[in-house]
Amino acid sequence: MKLRPGNYGKETSFEVRTFDAEMPLDEYARLPKHPLYLVLDNLRSAFNVGSIFRTADAGRLSGIYTCGYTAHPPHPKLDKTALGTLSYIETRHFATTLQAIEHLRARQVPVWALETTSQSRCYTELDYPRPLALIVGNEALGVSCDALECCDELVEIPM
Repeated sequence: MKLRPGNYGKETSFEVRTFDAEMPLDEYARLPKHPLYLVLDNLRSAFNVGSIFRTADAGRLSGIYTCGYTAHPPHPKLDKTALGTLSYIETRHFATTLQAIEHLRARQVPVWALETTSQSRCYTELDYPRPLALIVGNEALGVSCDALECCDELVEIPM
């Protein structure tokens, strides 16, 4: 997949839509969720976790599983960064990422990891199952080796 330059020159005018701001929150909360779960594998920064909650809410993901020392609700830094989205995303904390994987497997949810390895496939070359759980790794260390070994697929975003 190659990105081409757009034709948004000076001659083009467009209006930015504010659809989300026009929809009442209670109505937005009732919209169907996408069958995608994020598994956060020992993320260090509560601020990063809060940003992930905001993004997951905007994308209407089904849930976020925090694992290990990843910040999880209630947490003051997480509350601040998530900007009110914590109550709209189903969340559960597990002591280990392997426990989260077991929980998902018991519910027939395939588990993939977002990681760059010799076995990873480019995210644009895959057909995504529904539902799906995607493991996101630690900011410095990536997805733990134990978790990688349990995954059904390894997917990467080329850098």
